Formats: sequence, structure tokens, C-alpha cells
Amino acid sequence: MNWLRLKLLGAAFFGVVVCATIAACADSPRVAIVSSDGAIRTVVNVEIANTPSERELGLMYRQHLDADAGLLFVFPAVDHLTFWMKNTEIPLDMIFADGDGKILGVVENATPYTENSRSVEGDSLYVLEVNGGFAKRYHLRVGDRLKFMSFVPKAAE
Repeated sequence: MNWLRLKLLGAAFFGVVVCATIAACADSPRVAIVSSDGAIRTVVNVEIANTPSERELGLMYRQHLDADAGLLFVFPAVDHLTFWMKNTEIPLDMIFADGDGKILGVVENATPYTENSRSVEGDSLYVLEVNGGFAKRYHLRVGDRLKFMSFVPKAAE
């Protein structure tokens, strides 16, 4: 009878861990990329860079970024934004979006360790950095939208 009790206890523990993991993921910030016809192209788990120091650091010195992960830069006001890859070890796609989340353009496969300025036409409020090749893999297009899930993006100045 003790082995049955042990099995039940183990199953209950496993259930608690799974539920806690699902709940934690549900609350973590995510960004859906939605096509102009409303179809969700993909969902990205994001870290948020909304302070000057977080935006300055970005993804520098990172050696890995999960396939479904990214860093969302949130700025205090729309502006013509430029990015570089100084001290960034992995190739990135940079998805620039306006204040409504509309994608204005994508810089694809930015080369690591370069200091060339990268930007798109128009003024952006958000830039989502993801692994190089992401935009092509998910067929992202100008006019698609970023939909913020489980959070409201706001710059902390």
C-alpha cells in the first residue's frame, strides 16, 4: 500500500509543478505577430527593455536566444530609431513598429559585432529583436501588427 501512496503523492506533485509552470508562462510577457487578415503568424516570449540602461544593453553579450524568444525595446516616444550590433554575439532580426504596433519594416540577419546603423523608414515606438531568420521563417510583412499579451508596454524613460 505504501507504493500506491507514493505513486499518488508523486503524481500530485507532478500536477502541481505542471500547473505552476503553465500559470507562470501565461503571465509572462508575450507578443503575438498578427497578419493584416488577423491570423496569428507566431507568438514570442519577450523580455522587455523599457529603461535607458536596459535599452542600451539590449542583447549584447548573449550567446544564445531561444527560438521563440525576443527582446522588446519600448521607447518613451515615437522617433526614427537606429540600432547597431556592437558586442552582440548572435545574428538578429530587428522588427520596427509604430505606436499602434504596426510593423514598419524589418532589418534581417544583422551581422554580429558590427557598428553599422540599422533602421527602417518611419518613426517607431517599439523594436522587437529576435533570432536572425525569424522574419523570413514566419513570413513577416510590413503592415503586420504586434499584439501585446499579458502586459501593457510602457517606457520607464
